[in-house]
Amino acid sequence: MPPTAFLGLGAIGAPMAKHLASPDFALAVWNRTSAKAAAFAAANKVRHAKTPADAARGASIVITCLPTSLEVASLLDGPDGLLAAMTSGSILVDCTSGDPATSRQTAARLAQKGIGFLDAPVSGGVAGAEAGKLTVMIGGDAAVLAKAMPALQAFGEKIVHCGPVGAGHAVKAVNQALLAVHVWSLGEGMLALSKAGVSPQVALDVINASSGRSNTSMNLFPQRVIGRAFPRTFKLALIDKDVRIAAQFLREQNVPSPITQLTAELFAAAHMELGEDADHVEAVKVIERTGGAEIR
Repeated sequence: MPPTAFLGLGAIGAPMAKHLASPDFALAVWNRTSAKAAAFAAANKVRHAKTPADAARGASIVITCLPTSLEVASLLDGPDGLLAAMTSGSILVDCTSGDPATSRQTAARLAQKGIGFLDAPVSGGVAGAEAGKLTVMIGGDAAVLAKAMPALQAFGEKIVHCGPVGAGHAVKAVNQALLAVHVWSLGEGMLALSKAGVSPQVALDVINASSGRSNTSMNLFPQRVIGRAFPRTFKLALIDKDVRIAAQFLREQNVPSPITQLTAELFAAAHMELGEDADHVEAVKVIERTGGAEIR
């Protein structure tokens, strides 16, 4: 297995990295909060790197999992940056839910040193990361993907080559926009039904046996909205970022996209109202506030 470094031990990154924490991968980990990386390294018997360059030194595969593509790009430069340590033939695999344009710029910079790049955002949430059953959307060269496959298979159950660099991030952004549309539109419909005297449980039972069903109706709303428990598994701030990426991508492709553009505006406003720590499904609370009732 290729010696591997993992940078970014957040809610998704930490369980992903745990699947690589074996002697086969000679894993090194780095995190902006050093104490988190130190604790992970001690618990999983891997090397705690003090800088991105320290993590990448000797690694064939460097995996990043950060909030934005710009944060990944910021790790490249300086004596402690990735470019100071990565060598020709090594590969940067970016599992960030990022933006295609920045990924293409990063790939071009790495290519100047003979370093491969894959954008490889994931879907499946914390549960999928913990189980090692994530879907991984790949943008980049097929030969580079083949070299990185052993590391990707450690945490990915479905690994799909979507196209050239940027394609993985584009597919992920569109997926996230669809999730946002589902959350918002179902919230509107469920609030109207609730105000009209229809039980939310009954409404969902019908919807989930009909053509309007989605993961949002089948899993998120029963688990969170109906029971008024909103576990913070995926931040509203992150889906706000993702839908803005999707909206920008559609504009760049000259695709008329009024629904996506409006959804981006709605989630930006919800993020501003509910704050940085809210879960993405809590956007429904904004619909309830403006509608003057709760879904009950």
